[in-house]
Amino acid sequence: MSILVQKFGGTSLSNEFARSHVIDHIKSAYEQNYKLVVIVSAMGRRGEPYATDTLIELIKNNGDQLPPKETDLLLGCGEIISASVLCSLLNQASISSEVLTGSQAGVLTTNQHNKALIKSIQPNRIMQLLDQNKVVIITGYQGCNETGDLTTLGRGGSDTSATAIASALNAEMVDIFTDVEGILTADPRIVEDAKPLKKVSYIEICNMAQYGAKVVHPRAVEIAMHSNIPIRVRSTFSKDEGTLVTNNEALQEQSVVHDRLVTGITHVPNVSQIHITASQGQYDLQLKVFKAMAQQQISVDLINVTPSGVMYTVHDHEIKKAISTLHDLEYDPFYQSNCAKVSVIGGGINGVPGVMAKIVEALTEADIQILQSADSNTTIWVLVHANHVNKALKALHKKFNLHK
Repeated sequence: MSILVQKFGGTSLSNEFARSHVIDHIKSAYEQNYKLVVIVSAMGRRGEPYATDTLIELIKNNGDQLPPKETDLLLGCGEIISASVLCSLLNQASISSEVLTGSQAGVLTTNQHNKALIKSIQPNRIMQLLDQNKVVIITGYQGCNETGDLTTLGRGGSDTSATAIASALNAEMVDIFTDVEGILTADPRIVEDAKPLKKVSYIEICNMAQYGAKVVHPRAVEIAMHSNIPIRVRSTFSKDEGTLVTNNEALQEQSVVHDRLVTGITHVPNVSQIHITASQGQYDLQLKVFKAMAQQQISVDLINVTPSGVMYTVHDHEIKKAISTLHDLEYDPFYQSNCAKVSVIGGGINGVPGVMAKIVEALTEADIQILQSADSNTTIWVLVHANHVNKALKALHKKFNLHK
Protein backbone atom coordinates (compact mmCIF):
# COMPACT_ATOMS: atom_id res chain seq x y z
CA MET A 1 0.00 0.00 0.00
CA SER A 2 1.58 3.29 -1.16
CA ILE A 3 0.77 6.08 1.29
CA LEU A 4 1.14 9.73 0.32
CA VAL A 5 0.98 12.51 2.91
CA GLN A 6 -0.10 15.93 1.63
CA LYS A 7 0.19 19.04 3.79
CA PHE A 8 -1.65 22.25 2.92
CA GLY A 9 -0.70 25.54 4.55
CA GLY A 10 -2.87 28.47 5.51
CA THR A 11 -2.73 30.29 2.16
CA SER A 12 -3.70 27.06 0.38
CA LEU A 13 -6.94 26.95 2.34
CA SER A 14 -7.72 30.66 2.73
CA ASN A 15 -10.39 31.12 0.06
CA GLU A 16 -12.66 29.27 -2.37
CA PHE A 17 -10.23 29.62 -5.31
CA ALA A 18 -7.30 28.19 -3.33
CA ARG A 19 -9.39 25.36 -1.89
CA SER A 20 -10.47 24.34 -5.40
CA HIS A 21 -6.78 23.75 -6.23
CA VAL A 22 -6.40 21.73 -3.02
CA ILE A 23 -9.29 19.50 -4.08
CA ASP A 24 -7.65 19.05 -7.51
CA HIS A 25 -4.34 17.92 -5.95
CA ILE A 26 -6.11 15.48 -3.64
CA LYS A 27 -8.25 14.12 -6.49
CA SER A 28 -5.18 13.68 -8.70
CA ALA A 29 -3.33 11.65 -6.06
CA TYR A 30 -6.50 9.70 -5.21
CA GLU A 31 -6.92 8.73 -8.87
CA GLN A 32 -3.31 7.47 -8.86
CA ASN A 33 -4.44 4.95 -6.20
CA TYR A 34 -2.46 6.47 -3.35
CA LYS A 35 -3.73 5.98 0.18
CA LEU A 36 -4.02 9.62 1.20
CA VAL A 37 -3.41 11.41 4.49
CA VAL A 38 -3.98 15.17 4.34
CA ILE A 39 -2.55 17.48 7.02
CA VAL A 40 -4.05 20.97 7.27
CA SER A 41 -3.06 24.26 8.85
CA ALA A 42 -5.44 26.99 10.00
CA MET A 43 -6.90 29.05 7.17
CA GLY A 44 -5.21 32.21 6.03
CA ARG A 45 -2.74 34.64 7.56
CA ARG A 46 -2.88 37.29 10.28
CA GLY A 47 -6.12 39.29 10.09
CA GLU A 48 -8.17 36.57 8.42
CA PRO A 49 -10.83 35.21 10.81
CA TYR A 50 -9.54 31.67 11.46
CA ALA A 51 -5.77 32.23 11.23
CA THR A 52 -3.64 31.29 14.24
CA ASP A 53 -2.26 34.83 14.60
CA THR A 54 -5.82 36.19 14.54
CA LEU A 55 -6.80 33.87 17.39
CA ILE A 56 -3.75 35.00 19.38
CA GLU A 57 -4.72 38.62 18.74
CA LEU A 58 -8.25 37.88 19.97
CA ILE A 59 -6.89 36.93 23.39
CA LYS A 60 -4.51 39.91 23.52
CA ASN A 61 -7.50 42.19 22.99
CA ASN A 62 -9.59 40.39 25.62
CA GLY A 63 -7.66 40.43 28.87
CA ASP A 64 -4.44 38.81 27.58
CA GLN A 65 -4.55 36.43 30.56
CA LEU A 66 -5.33 33.05 29.00
CA PRO A 67 -3.21 30.23 30.55
CA PRO A 68 -1.11 28.05 28.20
CA LYS A 69 -3.44 25.02 28.41
CA GLU A 70 -6.48 27.08 27.44
CA THR A 71 -4.48 28.92 24.78
CA ASP A 72 -3.84 25.56 23.13
CA LEU A 73 -7.57 24.82 23.19
CA LEU A 74 -8.22 28.05 21.30
CA LEU A 75 -5.34 27.69 18.83
CA GLY A 76 -6.40 24.14 17.95
CA CYS A 77 -9.71 25.51 16.61
CA GLY A 78 -8.12 26.92 13.44
CA GLU A 79 -7.00 23.53 12.13
CA ILE A 80 -10.30 21.89 13.12
CA ILE A 81 -12.18 24.47 11.02
CA SER A 82 -9.88 23.85 8.04
CA ALA A 83 -10.25 20.08 8.30
CA SER A 84 -14.03 20.24 8.56
CA VAL A 85 -14.41 22.53 5.54
CA LEU A 86 -12.08 20.35 3.48
CA CYS A 87 -13.99 17.21 4.49
CA SER A 88 -17.24 18.75 3.27
CA LEU A 89 -15.68 19.74 -0.06
CA LEU A 90 -14.19 16.29 -0.62
CA ASN A 91 -17.47 14.56 0.16
CA GLN A 92 -19.16 16.93 -2.30
CA ALA A 93 -16.60 15.77 -4.89
CA SER A 94 -17.57 12.13 -4.13
CA ILE A 95 -14.26 11.45 -2.35
CA SER A 96 -14.97 9.73 0.95
CA SER A 97 -13.07 11.40 3.79
CA GLU A 98 -12.94 11.60 7.56
CA VAL A 99 -11.40 14.10 10.00
CA LEU A 100 -9.14 13.20 12.91
CA THR A 101 -7.75 15.64 15.42
CA GLY A 102 -4.10 15.22 16.39
CA SER A 103 -5.21 13.34 19.48
CA GLN A 104 -7.53 11.02 17.53
CA ALA A 105 -4.68 10.38 15.08
CA GLY A 106 -2.54 9.08 17.94
CA VAL A 107 -0.10 12.01 18.24
CA LEU A 108 1.28 11.92 21.80
CA THR A 109 3.34 14.93 22.88
CA THR A 110 5.24 16.29 25.84
CA ASN A 111 3.37 18.35 28.43
CA GLN A 112 4.78 21.72 27.34
CA HIS A 113 1.84 23.75 26.07
CA ASN A 114 2.25 26.07 23.03
CA LYS A 115 5.53 24.39 21.98
CA ALA A 116 5.16 20.67 22.70
CA LEU A 117 7.36 18.02 21.12
CA ILE A 118 6.03 14.80 19.59
CA LYS A 119 6.94 11.76 21.72
CA SER A 120 5.23 9.04 19.69
CA ILE A 121 2.49 8.36 17.15
CA GLN A 122 0.15 5.37 17.24
CA PRO A 123 -1.32 5.34 13.70
CA ASN A 124 -3.79 2.45 14.15
CA ARG A 125 -6.88 4.56 13.62
CA ILE A 126 -5.37 6.24 10.55
CA MET A 127 -4.58 2.84 9.05
CA GLN A 128 -8.12 1.59 9.69
CA LEU A 129 -9.56 4.52 7.74
CA LEU A 130 -7.04 4.10 4.92
CA ASP A 131 -8.05 0.44 4.67
CA GLN A 132 -11.61 1.71 4.14
CA ASN A 133 -10.28 3.73 1.16
CA LYS A 134 -10.97 7.04 2.88
CA VAL A 135 -8.92 10.19 2.63
CA VAL A 136 -7.84 10.87 6.21
CA ILE A 137 -7.76 14.59 7.04
CA ILE A 138 -5.71 15.35 10.16
CA THR A 139 -5.43 18.63 12.01
CA GLY A 140 -1.79 19.66 11.90
CA TYR A 141 0.10 21.54 14.62
CA GLN A 142 -1.51 19.61 17.46
CA GLY A 143 -1.58 16.45 19.55
CA CYS A 144 -2.30 15.62 23.15
CA ASN A 145 -0.26 14.92 26.28
CA GLU A 146 -0.52 11.87 28.54
CA THR A 147 -3.39 13.42 30.52
CA GLY A 148 -5.41 13.97 27.32
CA ASP A 149 -5.00 17.75 27.13
CA LEU A 150 -4.75 19.25 23.66
CA THR A 151 -1.25 20.56 22.96
CA THR A 152 0.19 22.58 20.07
CA LEU A 153 3.63 22.20 18.51
CA GLY A 154 4.66 25.82 17.96
CA ARG A 155 5.67 27.55 14.73
CA GLY A 156 5.99 25.19 11.80
CA GLY A 157 3.98 22.61 13.70
CA SER A 158 1.88 21.48 10.73
CA ASP A 159 5.03 20.69 8.72
CA THR A 160 6.26 18.69 11.71
CA SER A 161 2.92 16.88 11.97
CA ALA A 162 3.14 15.93 8.31
CA THR A 163 6.61 14.39 8.37
CA ALA A 164 6.12 12.74 11.78
CA ILE A 165 2.86 11.09 10.68
CA ALA A 166 4.49 10.10 7.38
CA SER A 167 7.30 8.47 9.35
CA ALA A 168 4.84 6.56 11.55
CA LEU A 169 3.00 5.33 8.44
CA ASN A 170 6.18 4.59 6.47
CA ALA A 171 4.78 6.80 3.71
CA GLU A 172 6.31 6.96 0.25
CA MET A 173 6.46 10.76 0.11
CA VAL A 174 5.38 13.99 1.79
CA ASP A 175 4.05 16.80 -0.39
CA ILE A 176 4.16 20.20 1.32
CA PHE A 177 1.99 22.64 -0.61
CA THR A 178 2.57 26.35 -0.24
CA ASP A 179 2.16 29.56 -2.25
CA VAL A 180 5.55 29.47 -4.03
CA GLU A 181 6.99 27.23 -6.75
CA GLY A 182 9.12 25.11 -4.45
CA ILE A 183 12.41 26.20 -2.88
CA LEU A 184 14.26 29.07 -4.55
CA THR A 185 17.93 30.06 -4.58
CA ALA A 186 17.09 33.24 -2.62
CA ASP A 187 14.13 35.28 -1.42
CA PRO A 188 12.44 36.40 -4.67
CA ARG A 189 11.12 39.52 -2.96
CA ILE A 190 14.74 40.73 -2.70
CA VAL A 191 16.58 38.85 -5.47
CA GLU A 192 14.41 39.22 -8.55
CA ASP A 193 16.26 36.58 -10.57
CA ALA A 194 16.10 33.86 -7.89
CA LYS A 195 15.57 30.45 -9.49
CA PRO A 196 13.57 27.42 -8.34
CA LEU A 197 15.64 24.40 -7.27
CA LYS A 198 14.65 20.99 -8.59
CA LYS A 199 16.48 18.94 -5.95
CA VAL A 200 18.22 19.66 -2.63
CA SER A 201 19.58 17.53 0.20
CA TYR A 202 18.01 17.32 3.66
CA ILE A 203 21.06 19.07 5.15
CA GLU A 204 20.92 21.92 2.65
CA ILE A 205 17.24 22.64 3.21
CA CYS A 206 17.65 22.31 6.99
CA ASN A 207 20.31 25.02 6.83
CA MET A 208 18.28 27.17 4.44
CA ALA A 209 15.22 26.90 6.70
CA GLN A 210 17.18 27.52 9.89
CA TYR A 211 19.01 30.52 8.45
CA GLY A 212 16.19 32.48 6.92
CA ALA A 213 14.21 30.56 4.26
CA LYS A 214 10.61 30.12 5.41
CA VAL A 215 9.35 27.41 3.04
CA VAL A 216 9.52 24.39 5.38
CA HIS A 217 10.33 24.07 9.08
CA PRO A 218 13.77 22.57 9.90
CA ARG A 219 12.33 20.25 12.58
CA ALA A 220 10.06 18.70 9.94
CA VAL A 221 13.02 18.14 7.61
CA GLU A 222 15.04 16.49 10.39
CA ILE A 223 12.23 13.98 11.01
CA ALA A 224 12.00 13.18 7.30
CA MET A 225 15.78 12.81 7.09
CA HIS A 226 15.92 10.34 9.98
CA SER A 227 13.15 8.27 8.35
CA ASN A 228 14.58 8.77 4.84
CA ILE A 229 11.20 9.93 3.49
CA PRO A 230 11.45 12.33 0.52
CA ILE A 231 9.68 15.70 0.67
CA ARG A 232 8.36 17.66 -2.28
CA VAL A 233 7.80 21.37 -1.70
CA ARG A 234 5.17 22.39 -4.24
CA SER A 235 2.87 25.23 -5.21
CA THR A 236 -0.82 24.72 -4.53
CA PHE A 237 -1.56 26.70 -7.67
CA SER A 238 0.51 24.63 -10.10
CA LYS A 239 0.87 21.06 -11.34
CA ASP A 240 4.66 21.40 -11.21
CA GLU A 241 6.37 18.88 -8.92
CA GLY A 242 8.37 21.64 -7.18
CA THR A 243 11.54 20.88 -5.24
CA LEU A 244 12.49 17.37 -4.16
CA VAL A 245 14.24 17.13 -0.78
CA THR A 246 16.06 13.84 -0.30
CA ASN A 247 19.30 12.28 0.92
CA ASN A 248 22.81 13.01 -0.36
CA GLU A 249 23.20 9.55 -1.86
CA ALA A 250 20.15 9.99 -4.09
CA LEU A 251 21.41 13.38 -5.23
CA GLN A 252 24.94 12.16 -5.88
CA GLU A 253 23.57 9.42 -8.12
CA GLN A 254 22.22 12.26 -10.26
CA SER A 255 25.38 14.40 -9.87
CA VAL A 256 23.37 17.23 -8.29
CA VAL A 257 25.61 17.92 -5.29
CA HIS A 258 28.84 17.42 -7.20
CA ASP A 259 27.91 19.89 -9.93
CA ARG A 260 26.48 22.61 -7.68
CA LEU A 261 28.85 24.45 -5.37
CA VAL A 262 26.25 26.71 -3.72
CA THR A 263 22.54 25.94 -3.39
CA GLY A 264 21.13 29.16 -2.02
CA ILE A 265 21.61 32.45 -0.18
CA THR A 266 19.48 33.24 2.88
CA HIS A 267 19.47 35.81 5.65
CA VAL A 268 18.31 36.39 9.21
CA PRO A 269 17.50 40.04 10.06
CA ASN A 270 17.35 41.86 13.41
CA VAL A 271 20.66 40.67 14.84
CA SER A 272 23.02 42.47 17.25
CA GLN A 273 26.75 41.89 17.59
CA ILE A 274 28.54 41.90 20.97
CA HIS A 275 32.34 42.10 21.34
CA ILE A 276 34.13 41.82 24.71
CA THR A 277 37.90 42.15 25.01
CA ALA A 278 39.72 40.22 27.75
CA SER A 279 42.27 41.93 30.00
CA GLN A 280 45.78 40.53 30.27
CA GLY A 281 45.63 37.15 32.03
CA GLN A 282 41.80 37.14 32.14
CA TYR A 283 41.29 33.52 31.08
CA ASP A 284 37.82 32.99 32.56
CA LEU A 285 36.03 35.73 30.58
CA GLN A 286 34.57 33.32 28.01
CA LEU A 287 33.19 31.01 30.69
CA LYS A 288 31.61 33.84 32.68
CA VAL A 289 30.06 35.46 29.62
CA PHE A 290 28.40 32.37 28.19
CA LYS A 291 27.24 31.08 31.58
CA ALA A 292 25.61 34.47 32.20
CA MET A 293 23.87 34.39 28.79
CA ALA A 294 22.60 30.86 29.50
CA GLN A 295 21.30 31.84 32.94
CA GLN A 296 19.37 34.73 31.37
CA GLN A 297 17.96 32.43 28.66
CA ILE A 298 19.60 34.54 25.93
CA SER A 299 20.30 32.60 22.74
CA VAL A 300 23.75 33.26 21.28
CA ASP A 301 24.92 32.68 17.72
CA LEU A 302 27.81 33.29 15.31
CA ILE A 303 30.31 32.71 18.12
CA ASN A 304 34.04 33.54 17.84
CA VAL A 305 36.21 32.74 20.87
CA THR A 306 39.89 33.81 20.98
CA PRO A 307 42.45 34.32 23.76
CA SER A 308 41.80 38.05 23.45
CA GLY A 309 38.04 37.88 24.02
CA VAL A 310 34.69 36.81 22.59
CA MET A 311 32.43 37.97 19.79
CA TYR A 312 28.88 36.71 19.26
CA THR A 313 25.40 37.74 18.20
CA VAL A 314 21.98 37.88 19.86
CA HIS A 315 18.56 38.87 18.58
CA ASP A 316 17.93 42.63 18.56
CA HIS A 317 15.08 42.27 21.05
CA GLU A 318 17.51 40.72 23.59
CA ILE A 319 20.41 43.16 23.25
CA LYS A 320 19.42 45.41 26.18
CA LYS A 321 19.10 42.42 28.50
CA ALA A 322 22.43 41.01 27.28
CA ILE A 323 24.31 44.29 27.76
CA SER A 324 22.79 44.83 31.22
CA THR A 325 23.88 41.30 32.20
CA LEU A 326 27.44 42.00 31.01
CA HIS A 327 27.53 45.30 32.89
CA ASP A 328 26.53 43.43 36.05
CA LEU A 329 29.68 41.33 35.50
CA GLU A 330 31.64 44.61 35.22
CA TYR A 331 32.44 44.10 31.54
CA ASP A 332 32.35 46.97 29.07
CA PRO A 333 31.18 45.39 25.81
CA PHE A 334 31.16 46.98 22.38
CA TYR A 335 27.92 46.27 20.56
CA GLN A 336 26.02 47.24 17.46
CA SER A 337 22.43 46.49 16.58
CA ASN A 338 20.59 46.47 13.25
CA CYS A 339 22.73 43.77 11.66
CA ALA A 340 21.82 40.76 9.53
CA LYS A 341 23.35 37.32 9.17
CA VAL A 342 23.75 36.28 5.53
CA SER A 343 24.26 32.57 4.81
CA VAL A 344 25.86 30.98 1.74
CA ILE A 345 24.66 27.35 1.71
CA GLY A 346 25.71 24.42 -0.42
CA GLY A 347 26.51 20.74 -0.22
CA GLY A 348 29.43 21.35 -2.59
CA ILE A 349 31.25 23.82 -0.31
CA ASN A 350 33.00 21.28 1.91
CA GLY A 351 36.69 20.94 1.04
CA VAL A 352 36.56 23.26 -1.97
CA PRO A 353 39.21 26.03 -1.94
CA GLY A 354 38.27 29.59 -2.79
CA VAL A 355 34.66 29.78 -1.59
CA MET A 356 35.39 32.32 1.14
CA ALA A 357 37.54 34.29 -1.29
CA LYS A 358 34.58 34.58 -3.67
CA ILE A 359 32.31 35.71 -0.82
CA VAL A 360 34.77 38.39 0.27
CA GLU A 361 35.29 39.45 -3.33
CA ALA A 362 31.55 39.80 -3.97
CA LEU A 363 30.96 41.86 -0.84
CA THR A 364 34.07 44.01 -1.31
CA GLU A 365 33.05 44.80 -4.90
CA ALA A 366 29.63 45.86 -3.56
CA ASP A 367 31.32 48.03 -0.90
CA ILE A 368 29.85 45.96 1.95
CA GLN A 369 31.72 45.63 5.25
CA ILE A 370 31.95 42.14 6.79
CA LEU A 371 31.55 42.48 10.56
CA GLN A 372 32.12 38.81 11.41
CA SER A 373 32.12 35.36 9.79
CA ALA A 374 31.89 31.67 10.63
CA ASP A 375 31.51 28.43 8.70
CA SER A 376 30.48 24.77 8.79
CA ASN A 377 30.69 21.92 6.28
CA THR A 378 27.78 23.24 4.22
CA THR A 379 27.40 26.90 5.23
CA ILE A 380 29.43 30.09 5.47
CA TRP A 381 27.91 32.96 7.44
CA VAL A 382 28.79 36.64 7.28
CA LEU A 383 27.42 39.43 9.46
CA VAL A 384 26.66 42.73 7.72
CA HIS A 385 24.88 45.97 8.54
CA ALA A 386 21.12 45.66 8.03
CA ASN A 387 21.06 48.41 5.40
CA HIS A 388 23.47 46.33 3.29
CA VAL A 389 21.60 43.02 3.41
CA ASN A 390 19.63 43.33 0.15
CA LYS A 391 22.74 44.39 -1.74
CA ALA A 392 24.71 41.52 -0.15
CA LEU A 393 22.13 38.90 -1.16
CA LYS A 394 22.11 40.13 -4.75
CA ALA A 395 25.92 40.32 -4.96
CA LEU A 396 26.43 36.80 -3.60
CA HIS A 397 23.63 35.36 -5.72
CA LYS A 398 25.30 36.76 -8.82
CA LYS A 399 28.86 35.84 -7.79
CA PHE A 400 27.92 32.15 -7.49
CA ASN A 401 25.91 32.24 -10.75
CA LEU A 402 22.69 31.21 -9.04
CA HIS A 403 20.78 33.46 -11.44
CA LYS A 404 21.78 31.04 -14.23
